[in-house]
Order: sequence, then C-alpha cells, then structure tokens
Amino acid sequence: MIQGGILIVDDDPALLEALPEVLRLRMGGVTVETADSAGAALDRIIAWDYDAVVTDIKMPGMDGLALLAEIRTRRPDTPTLIITGHGENELVVGALRGGACDFIHKPIDRDYLVTALQRAMAARKASRRVKEQQLALEHHLDTLEVVVEHRAQGLRGRREVSESPLSWLMGSSGSMEKVVQQIEQVADSPLTVLVEGETGTGKELVARAIHHLSARRDKPFVAVDCGAIPDTLIESELFGYEKGAFTGAHQRKEGQFQLAGGGTLFLDEVVNLPLPTQAKLLRALQVRQVQPLGGTQPVAVQVRFIAASNVPLEREVRAGRFRKDVYYRLNEFAITLPPLRERDNILHLANAFLAEASAELDRPCRKISEAAAQVLLRYPWPGNVRELRNVIRRASLLAADVIEPEHLSVLPIDSAATVTARQSERAPAGSSLKELAEAAAADAEGHAIRLALQATGGNKSEAARLLRTDYKTLHVKMKQYGISAAQFREPLSASSPA
Repeated sequence: MIQGGILIVDDDPALLEALPEVLRLRMGGVTVETADSAGAALDRIIAWDYDAVVTDIKMPGMDGLALLAEIRTRRPDTPTLIITGHGENELVVGALRGGACDFIHKPIDRDYLVTALQRAMAARKASRRVKEQQLALEHHLDTLEVVVEHRAQGLRGRREVSESPLSWLMGSSGSMEKVVQQIEQVADSPLTVLVEGETGTGKELVARAIHHLSARRDKPFVAVDCGAIPDTLIESELFGYEKGAFTGAHQRKEGQFQLAGGGTLFLDEVVNLPLPTQAKLLRALQVRQVQPLGGTQPVAVQVRFIAASNVPLEREVRAGRFRKDVYYRLNEFAITLPPLRERDNILHLANAFLAEASAELDRPCRKISEAAAQVLLRYPWPGNVRELRNVIRRASLLAADVIEPEHLSVLPIDSAATVTARQSERAPAGSSLKELAEAAAADAEGHAIRLALQATGGNKSEAARLLRTDYKTLHVKMKQYGISAAQFREPLSASSPA
C-alpha cells in the first residue's frame, strides 16, 4: 500500500494549480496530489493511504459529503478537511457530523489551511501510535493471562466456599458501596437482575455474589457467554435438544436452563442473542418452561436469572437490536458497575490480587510501594478490574519483595501522564517527537471541541453528539482545556424574549 501525502479534491482548475505549490513550499516539500472530481479522488484513495484529504463540499456528481462518507468507510483514520463557501452553515454541521476534522472557508486563508493540515496529520500520527501500543499491550496481557491461568488451575479448587463473595468490594465507598448494598438487597429475592458495565468491571463476580448470598447457594451457578456461542448453536446450548433433532444429535442433551435447575443461570453479554432466540428467552422468563429442539413437550425449569451486558440495553432497544419486552423482563432490578477509573478501591483490589497471585504463583512478593501505588492510581484502566488483576500478577512475577514502578512497565504511564499534564499546551522548543505528537493530539482534541461548539452555537449536548461522546466526558474535557460554551453562544437581541 502506497502511503503519505495530501490529496486536494476540487472542480476549480485554478485552485488545483495554486494550492499544491503553496503546500509544498510551506510544508517542507510534502507530496501533494489533486483530483478534479470526487469519483477520481475515490479511485486514488482506494490505492493510496493519504495523510490528509482536502475536498470542496460542492462539486458536480458526487459531492464532498458523499466523498467524506466513502473516506470514513474505506480510510476511517484519514483526516478530511472540507472547503465551504460563506453561509453554508448547514453543510458545515453535516460535514462535522459525517466525520470531517475541520472546515476551510472560501476565500481560503492559506496560513490557516497549512496549520489545520499540520494539526490533523500530527493527530493522525499520534492516534496510530497509540493504537499500535494498545494492540501490543493487549497481546502482551492476553499472553500473560494464558500463562498465569494455566499455572493457577491446580489451586482454584482450594478456595473455601465460606469466603465472602463480596471481599473484592470491601473498603469501597460512593458508587461501589451502593453496588454492595444493591447486591445484598436483591440476593435473596426472586427478581431477575440485569448487570451493566464496561468489559472487565466484574459483572460475573456480581452475579456470583448474588448467587452465594441467596438461598440457592448450594445449587448450581451456570454461566453462559452468549457472545462466544455461534448463532446456529445458541438455542440448542440454552434449551437442549432431543436425539435426532438435527444431524449429529446422536443422543439427548440437556440445555443450560436444565443444568442450572434450582440454582442461578447467568447470561453474560445477553445483548449478543439473536432476535429469534430472544423471543424464546422471553417465554422461558415468563412461564419458566423451555422447549428443547426436536421435543414435543415443554420442560419446566426452576432457575434464578441474572443477565449482563457491556453496553446499555436500553440503547440497543432504541436501535432495534434488542427486544423491548425482553429488556423489561430482564430489568426487574438493575445494577450498574462503574468503570475502575471512577472507583476509590483500586489499591484495595490491587492488594487483594497481589495476595492471590503470591499464593497461586508461590511468590514472596507481599507489598506495593507508595510510588507504585501512585502509578496504579494515575492509570485510566481501560481494561478495568480484569486488566488490574493481570498487571498485578505480572508484577508479582517480576518483583522479589515489593512491587515498584519498574515492575509496572507494561502500563503506558508516561504518555498518559504527559498528555494530562500538558492540558493541550504546545510542546516547547527542543521537545522530543513523542512529546510533539502528544501535544499535537491534545491540541487537536481541544480544537475539535471548539469546532463542534462553534457549529452548534455553544449547545454542549448537541456538540457531544457531533463528537460521538457523552455529555459528562465533554464537560470534563472542556474544563481540562479551559473552554467555555458561553463564548460560542450568540447574544440575545434587545427584542428577544427573556
């Protein structure tokens, strides 16, 4: 794949002749290609991975918005700048919603164009570097988890049943204290529970805690990962089948509903269930009966249902991807787990995982230093509790007695701390390439927020929707970068109503 350079798309021959020379002179001889139509540009984009694309919004045939949509589909990380005329505010808003990173008004301010391109290209470079580091980290963590889990298999059976299922939540306050209270309140009731939260926040641990605190604690706890079973097999896995029900069904098999009889059935990632299976699940929830594949008589099941989802089911219902009636049936009692970065028991969990790892891996390490604790508290934990557990296990293998910051080198701490400390300030002269990229990325983020607020007249809710983020995140970012929505609002005229 050929990479690099800038593509300019416009049906104006004069602009296609003038702009490339300006960019080559002001951007250190950067490669600049041109296309006089969106169709010609699309052919080039398929064969060439450009650093940035600059396109006019109004062109014969395919216009700039249609080309932008194609770029977002084929090259989603290629920054696209839109050239617009004055008074085309609706088109600007449409372009921003479609994924444009900036817009350039005619007549073109060449200094602004150069600055916008440099900013967009730097942000793309930084984003790609972060993705590469994240992929490397995920691969490393996956490999480590396999090794550690293999060594720990022989010790899992020794855990005493009497150990409190809520021990991993002890020492919590705020939102997690509320979660503990909810678990204790609902545990011994017959209500169906829906647990929502990001991947790795401990949804199955909540389900197990509810089971162990209930009167069903001596009965089976059966966990089903709905996202790991192919659509063609999910019904036979859940409801069972009779001999001869389909090719390969050589004998009768009970489904997970029957195996969990008298106990708790935990449907993890229930959002992945196909719609036809959701309809059969609804019947099982309502009448406590299942129909095995190939069977003629329904089978009664006496189980307590707990479901979990890593995305809000209410949003999936609105999108038409999840049945509303099933959602209401599952949502008799909802528990929402906050991400680890918003909790106050990170160090408690880290010490608990350290004790567990020290026993399972036969390591002498028993303590986390103050410096290492600060590293754990600063890191945003995108992988949540599961990532923390893996990191502590790795550190316990590396440390002789006390976990120090060098034993946590798997975490990209420096880059995260640097970006936070900069708060979108430009890097000073003499900065490294890494620092320049981080500063450019932060600057681009602040610029994108300002553009969205400008396009929406200071409406933060609409700006958050344009930026495809939530209101709370936008509010935090605006505070971080010192951006006020008021400066983008139009003042009320004297005749306007109060």
